Amino acid sequence: MRQNLSATLHFMQMLLSGHQALAFFPAVCLGAFWLGGEAALIEIAICLPILITAINGVSQKQSEQNFDGLTALPLRPAVIDAMDQILDAQVSTGRTTACLAIEVDDYRGIQSTFGAEAAESVLRACAHRITESLRDLDIVARLDGPRFCIALAPVRRADLETLIQMASRLQSALSEPLSIDATKIYVSASIGFCMPSRAPAHSGAAYLDSAEAALAEARRHGAGSIRAFSSATLQTTRDRSSLSIEVSEALENGDIIPWFQPQVSTDTGTVSGMEALARWNHPEHGIIPPDEFIYMIEESGLIERLGEIILYHAFTALQAWDKAGIDVPTVAVNFSATELANPALVDKIRWELDRFELAPSRLTVEILENVISYSENDTITRNITALSQLGCGIDLDDFGTGHASISNIRRFAVKRIKIDRSYVTRCDIDREQQDMLAAILTMAERINLETLTEGVETVGEHAMLAQLGCGHVQGFSIAHPMAFDLTMEWMENHRQKMAQTPQIGRKAS
Repeated sequence: MRQNLSATLHFMQMLLSGHQALAFFPAVCLGAFWLGGEAALIEIAICLPILITAINGVSQKQSEQNFDGLTALPLRPAVIDAMDQILDAQVSTGRTTACLAIEVDDYRGIQSTFGAEAAESVLRACAHRITESLRDLDIVARLDGPRFCIALAPVRRADLETLIQMASRLQSALSEPLSIDATKIYVSASIGFCMPSRAPAHSGAAYLDSAEAALAEARRHGAGSIRAFSSATLQTTRDRSSLSIEVSEALENGDIIPWFQPQVSTDTGTVSGMEALARWNHPEHGIIPPDEFIYMIEESGLIERLGEIILYHAFTALQAWDKAGIDVPTVAVNFSATELANPALVDKIRWELDRFELAPSRLTVEILENVISYSENDTITRNITALSQLGCGIDLDDFGTGHASISNIRRFAVKRIKIDRSYVTRCDIDREQQDMLAAILTMAERINLETLTEGVETVGEHAMLAQLGCGHVQGFSIAHPMAFDLTMEWMENHRQKMAQTPQIGRKAS
C-alpha cells in the first residue's frame, strides 16, 4: 500500500513538475469543461496551479535534501544506492565497482589559519578537482566535514594497482596550489579504498564503511597516505575507536605527558636543549606515539588542553634539571595553529614562566612551517611576534616541507629553522642531499638564522651535518625520546662520554 502510494506520488511529481506541466494545463482545463461544464473548468483552473506549485515545492525540497549545499554534490545515500545497483546486476553484466574515501588533511588548520569562508572555498575547489579527475559516470559524494567518497561506474575489474593509480591521480590533482582571496593554499589528501576482492559484504554500505576504515588507517600514517581495506584494518579501527573514547579521560588522568629528546650542539657536543614530545602511557597498549592519538585530541577539541599539560610538565622538568645542577638551556614545545590563534596565549605563557620562575629564553616555541606559510590570521602573527619580543625562541619546524618565504620568516621573527628529516636521510653518502643541505645552511647563515636538523639517525649523518655547518642536531643517533625519569642518567652518561671522545669538527670556513 505504502509503496503504491509512493509510486503514485512519484508519477504525479514527474507529470506535474517542470515544463511539461505548462503543456498539460490547457488539456486538463478543456477536459474538465467537456466533462463537467463551466463549474468544473473554474475549479480546475483554481486548484491545478496550487497542486503544481505544491508538488514542485516538495520536489525542490527533496532535491535540496539529497545534495550538499556547499559543494552541490550528492550525499552519502547516492553512492550507496549506486553501488547497490551495480552489485545487484553483477551476475548479468559481469561488471563490479569499488569505493574510495578522501579527506583533506589538516582541515582544522586551514580553518584556523585562513578562516571559515576560505576553508569552504577549499572544499568547493577540491570537490570540483575530484569530479574533473574521474569518468563521467563515476559518482562523487560529500561525506561529513572535509570528506568525499567515490563510487566507480561499472568496471570489468578493480584491482589493487588500478585503485592505487587512481588514488595517486586524485592526490596529484588536489596538490596543485589553490588561489583563495589572492592567497596560495596548498592542500594534501589522505585516501582509503575498498576493492571487491576484500569487501566484507556484497553491499554499497559495506564498501563505503570499509573505505572509511581504510581512510582512518591512512590518516594514522600521516598526511598524503593511501591505504587499502583489509580484515586487519577492521580490527585496528575497532581498537582506535575504543582509544578515541578513552583519550579525553587519559588527558585529565595524567596518562598523556611529554617525553624528552635531546638536542646537541655540533660545535661542543653539549646538550643545547630538549624537545617535549607527547606520549600516551596506555595501561593495555603501552606507550602510544603522538601520530596515533593527536588527531583524536584535535577532533575532540582538546588540543589547547594538551598544550597546557605539555607546557606544565616541560617547565616542571626545567626546574628539576636546574635543581640537580644539570644544564638544559631551553625546552622546545610544539604549538598548534589553534593554540596560536588564542588571543590569551601570550598572557598564559607569561604567567606560567613567572609561576615557575623561569626566564622566557628557557622556552622555545616550535611552529610548523605551514602555519607561517599560509597564515593571514592577525592573532597568530601578533602572538608569535609577542612571544619573540618576550624573549622566547621561535623555531620553524619541518623546514623544507612547506612554502615559507624569507619575508615570512622575518615577519614571524623566526630565530632558528628546524630542517626536516627528509633532507637528512643518507646525507653522508648522497651528494644531492649534501648539495640541498648546503644550500639551506648557506641561506640560513646569510640571514643570521640558527639551524637545527631533526631525524639524524646515524653517526655518519651527524658528522656530515657538522661539516656542512649545521649548528644543532636531534635524532636517534643521539638519543630516542625518553621519560623524564631517564633524562638525568642519560645526560650524566653523555657528559662522561663527551669528556672521553674528540670533538666532531666543522668544515673549514
